[in-house]
Amino acid sequence: MSVINTNVSSLIAQRALQQNNQALSTSLERLSTGLKINSGADDPAGLIASQDLQAEQTGIQTAINNANLAGNVIGTAEGGLNEVSSLLTQLDGLVGQAANTGGLSSEEIGADQLQVDSILSTINRISQSTTFEGTQLLNGNLAYTTSSVQASAVTDVQVNSALVPDGGKVAVAVQVVASGKTAAITYTGGTVTGNTVTLQVGGNEGTTQLSFASGTTVSGIAAAINGVSTSTGLSAQVSGTDLRVNSTQYGSAQFVSIQAISGTFTGLSGTKATGKDADVTVNGAAATVAGLAVSYRNASLDVSLNINPILDKPNASTFYITGGGANFALGSTVSAANTASIGIGSVSTGSLGDSINGYLNSIGSGGANDLSSDNLQTAQNIITSAINQVSSLRGRLGAFQDYTIGSTVNSLGVAYENVSAAESAVTDTDFAQETSNLTRAQILSQSATTVLSTANAIPDEALTLLQGH
Repeated sequence: MSVINTNVSSLIAQRALQQNNQALSTSLERLSTGLKINSGADDPAGLIASQDLQAEQTGIQTAINNANLAGNVIGTAEGGLNEVSSLLTQLDGLVGQAANTGGLSSEEIGADQLQVDSILSTINRISQSTTFEGTQLLNGNLAYTTSSVQASAVTDVQVNSALVPDGGKVAVAVQVVASGKTAAITYTGGTVTGNTVTLQVGGNEGTTQLSFASGTTVSGIAAAINGVSTSTGLSAQVSGTDLRVNSTQYGSAQFVSIQAISGTFTGLSGTKATGKDADVTVNGAAATVAGLAVSYRNASLDVSLNINPILDKPNASTFYITGGGANFALGSTVSAANTASIGIGSVSTGSLGDSINGYLNSIGSGGANDLSSDNLQTAQNIITSAINQVSSLRGRLGAFQDYTIGSTVNSLGVAYENVSAAESAVTDTDFAQETSNLTRAQILSQSATTVLSTANAIPDEALTLLQGH
């Protein structure tokens, strides 16, 4: 080319040099930052994907942190319950010891009562002082709140788990389809006649023998059976000339057994009878029932209650769960599906026990069931109920910690690994590839610089044409 105003070869070399320098700059930036997407211009689609993946990473990591924190909360509560459980066991031993009245003086029983009072005080203190980051765990603070509970229909309502929507409530419809029954045997023989009759009377609490002389009325028989009610678990009622012997509790596990060991005792409806569990549905689904004790569990609700014996007949009652519980966010996004909830009821002495036998505080000095009373069997039943409550709560917390929280942490860990790998594939620099690109860009840049120098020298050749003139 013999023109000098427009050096096309130089322009081509300049463009190539600019492109090569840009590629060199890009490689240097990627190698220095470790990222192959440093701006939206690098990869618009990749940038959008990386931002979504990074948000998901943050959500998963937050969920893992939440789950670990939930485990710490549950572990703290379980530690307090472990000590309460130990104290209840000691309390049970003291009540059993106080029953040995033939071997203990009143002073020794009084000393045992002091220990009982100290244990009850300690249980209350644990209930109030077991905290995590200022939140009380065992005083009922994390129990569910309910409304419209009709005590005439259901008692001892305990909500173990429920998913309550924000600002909403969960309805629990309890339908008694068929009432529960006590075990019952009817005697229609009237006054005992002839020789003395010895009966072996047995129930769930034990068996004893009772003797009745000729002329004993049904009222006398009933009085004798009621006199050993605590040792047999039976009660008797008179209706006219008939006698009805019932188990004191309801359900298929209860029984009544009456057998004549000696003498003649005719008029029994049978020698042994068993009770019947109530047939109950909760929210339209069949519940598990033992006597009048109802428990129901599905994916979003876990509740237990007792049917009031006074209204143990086909009826319906609805109450509502309005809030409460310990709620833990265990997912990468905030939603009801990613929320796990568990109720932690109070373990104070006024809460442990039941409405049938009474509560733990009644075993304290001056209480209806203290060691100086004649109600030591009732006191032991209360303690047994309290032990069952605490062990059941510990079991639920353990299952929640192991399966709900532990499995969630494991699952989230795998999810975090996969999301991180996907995000890395989109945004992280492949150093092997990028160093190769850098070397290529360096060579091309140097080559373009040399070519540009040569191209800039081409117009000088036009001078040779002028030298001939």
